[in-house]
Amino acid sequence: MEEPIGLSGVPMRTTGGFNSVEDVLSHADRFFAEVQAVAGGIDRTGIENMVKALVALRTQAGRLFFVGVGGSAANCSHAVNDFRKLCRIEAYSPVDNVAELTARTNDEGWDSVFAEWLAVSRAGERDALFVLSVGGGDSERGISTNIVRAVDEAKARGMTVFGIVGRASGHTAKNGDHVIVVPDVNPGHVTPLSEAFQAVIWHCLVSHPALQSVSTKWESAVNAPKEIR
Repeated sequence: MEEPIGLSGVPMRTTGGFNSVEDVLSHADRFFAEVQAVAGGIDRTGIENMVKALVALRTQAGRLFFVGVGGSAANCSHAVNDFRKLCRIEAYSPVDNVAELTARTNDEGWDSVFAEWLAVSRAGERDALFVLSVGGGDSERGISTNIVRAVDEAKARGMTVFGIVGRASGHTAKNGDHVIVVPDVNPGHVTPLSEAFQAVIWHCLVSHPALQSVSTKWESAVNAPKEIR
């Protein structure tokens, strides 16, 4: 049986709690109201301090290592591209090397994959770890313990620890040096809002005039004089 069609040709859900156009629209209204609330609550001073620390990292030719799991791992790959291409910071993520990631998981265990990657990379005081995570790791609950181990390894090596997370109670927020906590405006939407605002916040960082070294393609093309387009 086909689902009924709602506004703009979008099928209406008749199961899982939605049974009318009003229900669908009210969810969208609530969700984007939460987006506004999160955006309004982001720690601007924390972001400016993070920018200063990232500028210092680049000045001292330090490397930036991104770690995350699930959707945050995908965000790590994107962030690595932006920091390398736009900010000229030497950035890497172990999630981009599937062969090594799966070999270490198979042979040594999931908990140590990020920490061992930092060890083999000989990460040191000039370098930094950047955690993208919903919870930031919690060893007591056994959640994202590979992130917990990575943070501990980074601190032991004298590295600066950055993070964008959704929980102030997680290991990253408690032990990191520059960590932005995405405001919790709805306990039922911690994951989607945290992962979405990871992207919003790192794009704020890479477009910051103190960090961005290379113009983005679309903006530079649109703003260029017609004779050189």
